[in-house]
Amino acid sequence: MIQAFLLAPFDLGFMRRALAGCLALSLAGPPLGVFLMLRRMSLTTDVLQHGILPGIALGAVLGGAGLAAMGIGGLIAGLMVTLLAGALARATAGQEDSQLAGVTLVALAAGVAIISLTRGVDLTHLLFGSVLAVDDAALFLMAGAASVCLLGLAVIWRPLIVESFDPGFLDTLGGRGGVWHLAFMALVVTCVVGGFAALGTLMSVGLMMLPAIAARHWAQTLPWMVGVAVAIAMAASYLGLLVSFHADIPAGPAVVLTAGGLWGIGLIVGRYHVLFSHRRPD
Repeated sequence: MIQAFLLAPFDLGFMRRALAGCLALSLAGPPLGVFLMLRRMSLTTDVLQHGILPGIALGAVLGGAGLAAMGIGGLIAGLMVTLLAGALARATAGQEDSQLAGVTLVALAAGVAIISLTRGVDLTHLLFGSVLAVDDAALFLMAGAASVCLLGLAVIWRPLIVESFDPGFLDTLGGRGGVWHLAFMALVVTCVVGGFAALGTLMSVGLMMLPAIAARHWAQTLPWMVGVAVAIAMAASYLGLLVSFHADIPAGPAVVLTAGGLWGIGLIVGRYHVLFSHRRPD
């Protein structure tokens, strides 16, 4: 009985593809989430997940709801939102987060308007995802996005660490911190777009950020934090897909709720920054 509950769903091809794609994203997303958390940019992903919607909607309209067209459209929209917000912040001497929020709200409204004017595009599927949507094309998109993010993060790893903790020092050495920041944001957008097929635009960042946040309760150094975040994301992917299958709910909410449950466990019984305890980190 227990074995059938835990393993039988993955006898189905679409469940195996969904698990493979989510595990690929679990390798790439949480490391990016750890850096976003350390750079105090955690809510940036919430902004980007709305910003990619008009690109995905236009891709669905122009490309006949093809996954490749929606992915390319979402990537372009996410990069445009990021670059436009940064340009507006520099031009007006304002805060980048406020400019990003303004641009994204407009983009979100545009995306919903585009979808509402078309037929054959399932808004619920785009927002919350579905394991039934994970065909071979979706799996290649998720695995490809994860591969790009992992390779890109490996290239910028060292300067990104310096830029995250001491951007002034990097600037004095001529390290071009702005370039590394833009490269990092491009990887974040790529990862968000890669997860929308299975997890939806509103849920894909959950697999990136919640494991990263949960990892803070178990580790203090960057390498350990990244490793723990990846492990939590993989566990949330497997358990969340089980919940999605047996409870018949969208994959995105199931995976994110599972990741949230693992975060809650860390809040109570973790080693650092836990509730109901006055102990200090070692």
